[in-house]
Amino acid sequence: MPHSVSLINTIAAGLGLALVFGFLAARLRLPALVGYLLAGVIIGPFTPGFVADAGIAAQLAEIGVMLLMFGVGLHFSLDDLLAVRKIALPGALAQIGVATLLGGGLAMWWGWSPGAALVFGLALSVASTVVLLRALESLGILDSFTGRIAIGWLVVEDLAMVLVLVLMPPLAGTLGGAQSGPSDPLWQTLGLTLLQVGGFVALMLVVGRRVFPWILWQVTRTGSRELFTLCVVAAAVSIAFASAALFGVSFALGAFFAGMVMRESQFSHRAAQESLPLRDAFAVLFFVSVGMLFDPSVLIERPLQVLAVVLVIVLGKSLAACALVLVFRYPLGTALTVSASLAQIGEFSFILAGLGVSLGLLPVEGQSLVLAGALISIATNPLWFSLIGPMQKWLHAHSSFARGLESRDDPLAELPMTTEARYLSRQVVLVGYGRVGRRIASELDAHDIPYVVAEQNRELVEKLREAGTPAVWGDAADPAVLIQAHIARARVLVVATPDAMNVRQMMETARTLNPTIQTVIRSHNEHEAKLLTQETSATVFLGEHELAQAMARDVVQRAVSMAAPA
Repeated sequence: MPHSVSLINTIAAGLGLALVFGFLAARLRLPALVGYLLAGVIIGPFTPGFVADAGIAAQLAEIGVMLLMFGVGLHFSLDDLLAVRKIALPGALAQIGVATLLGGGLAMWWGWSPGAALVFGLALSVASTVVLLRALESLGILDSFTGRIAIGWLVVEDLAMVLVLVLMPPLAGTLGGAQSGPSDPLWQTLGLTLLQVGGFVALMLVVGRRVFPWILWQVTRTGSRELFTLCVVAAAVSIAFASAALFGVSFALGAFFAGMVMRESQFSHRAAQESLPLRDAFAVLFFVSVGMLFDPSVLIERPLQVLAVVLVIVLGKSLAACALVLVFRYPLGTALTVSASLAQIGEFSFILAGLGVSLGLLPVEGQSLVLAGALISIATNPLWFSLIGPMQKWLHAHSSFARGLESRDDPLAELPMTTEARYLSRQVVLVGYGRVGRRIASELDAHDIPYVVAEQNRELVEKLREAGTPAVWGDAADPAVLIQAHIARARVLVVATPDAMNVRQMMETARTLNPTIQTVIRSHNEHEAKLLTQETSATVFLGEHELAQAMARDVVQRAVSMAAPA
């Protein structure tokens, strides 16, 4: 009996070659992602041999984007998004503007039309949240404040691109392309788009935050692991599809908000774990599908144009982002991390370029250049992340300007002169004011124990000071921050941030300035907790361990009370 095996061929060839070339890339100490992209090039239509079904590969990649963005939403709450809005919103919009001008100017220099230049510039301006997520996860900084800034920045970019994708068809005729769809007035199209996106966001935040956790709870009560996994995957895919069909929102953005509202459930951690294998498998197919779109001949026929595109993506918009972060008075390390996060383009760039070609706005060679820039920038993105630390050290050692950025005067970087003496001696220094830090602070308040907060979120520091709580803005790994928190005369140092990468630097500073200080550290990793205990003699609290102990105490207490005679 004949069977249609295009789907099986595509999955088998894609995953099989991705495994081989990913393994070879890892052995050569290159990111496995480079191997996945190369696998896509090999089974693509522009190289000899077997050619996979590009249409099916693209749809599989869309599922991968949905699941990955759903996973981002599970780790990124609305509070996290609002916490970085003052830098993510203006920063992302300004960076889009700068990158669009750079890419558009390059296209105009090549003799393209203004409409083609605009589409080309926009395609180079938006980074891939999928690529960013994998980079932050591999570095272990997904839950750090810097990671939340980078994700929030790209979420704003995605929202902006949703608006662009809706406006392009009705504006195509004005920009020199083929008119598509009804020729409604611009204000009407813009208003309808904003109404659709706003309606979707409101529905998800108002209704979804109550409905989806309730559904997850009902499924959990059945005791079926299969139904739980099915519920998680169905929520990610179906909500993403419904958001696109009903509100005109992208699949990626719909899945992101689905994950963000499901985070409100107490089972969000389990949902993230259950969907992880599928997310990883489809993420591989996403990168394979990107490789399939790439025509290697463009590297030979237009090498200088490809180089110019890569420079705009990797250098131009990254420098713009770095400057913008520094203007908002954030540390150099945060600026470099955000810059590396944006030094690539991804899924929205492909969609923009494809729509531009279909509307007669962008020449086919423009789409090829966008794909070449995407492939090269995605492949080299891990390199830029690996250079953040060495670059920061080199700039500090050789640039007085860079050192000045870290030591510049900032009213939030030091305690006010009016701070009471009880907060300057024998106080607790609390690093991090997130979910754990807030609970610790509440307990300290209940016992009237003075404390000073060291926090990287400027807006949070401003709110704390308005509420009368002494707080210092900055990264506590920087000795100047702990010095301003008067660590030299403190009783206890509490590190309540989930990011434990710089704990040793904090400990070294604290021990140097105050050898008798007591230290309490939060950790998520059992191996890391053991190392910190051995190396620093600190008291380390491991989340799972403390939860198990609390549950065990409760169980023992109940068992003893029930066994006692009446």
